[in-house]
Amino acid sequence: MQSDADSNIDVRGASNALNQLLNRYSVGTKYLVDPAPTVDQILIAASAALRAPDRHNLQPFRFILIPDAQRQKLAALFADCARRNGKSADEIAIEQERALLGPALLAFVTHIEPEEQRVVAREQWIAAGGALANFLTALHMMGFGAKVLSGNKAADPVICKAFCEEGETLVGWIAAGTATKAPHPRESDNPSSILRNWAPN
Repeated sequence: MQSDADSNIDVRGASNALNQLLNRYSVGTKYLVDPAPTVDQILIAASAALRAPDRHNLQPFRFILIPDAQRQKLAALFADCARRNGKSADEIAIEQERALLGPALLAFVTHIEPEEQRVVAREQWIAAGGALANFLTALHMMGFGAKVLSGNKAADPVICKAFCEEGETLVGWIAAGTATKAPHPRESDNPSSILRNWAPN
């Protein structure tokens, strides 16, 4: 199987949509500026999320848009988390600033039902991951850059309570906006490294 080390993959005869998918990469928040995706465009991305494989249509995920007017409240939550974890004043200020990064910001939460008899938990997580991937890809195809942000804050009980209903897990946040640099991979892709022929013993 031949590998393609070119970071700008282009498949001859493929649709423009497929080529866009093959060239989607995360864009760091420092490279995201206005204009942000509109609410209607975010709804389109959410529609794409609903097209992910999801057995019995459990929809074990949701997106929470954080309005600009609420960013300072999120910054206060981040600062409080840093303070409770013994961070320095400089580190607390950095955490506050993180809440303001990205022209648009959403939280991504999951609701996995471990006792669901029809769909085991790992399949529900797969559905949530597929939904997140579709959401990011849809933003990319509409001309926006995006990145998923997580870390210890996503597991903080106080922050989780601010976003999650009972039984939900805060996965992290999605920052989105117009990219000031072309998306690019950290290293060259090698699809052959993730594809093998089955050869049972």
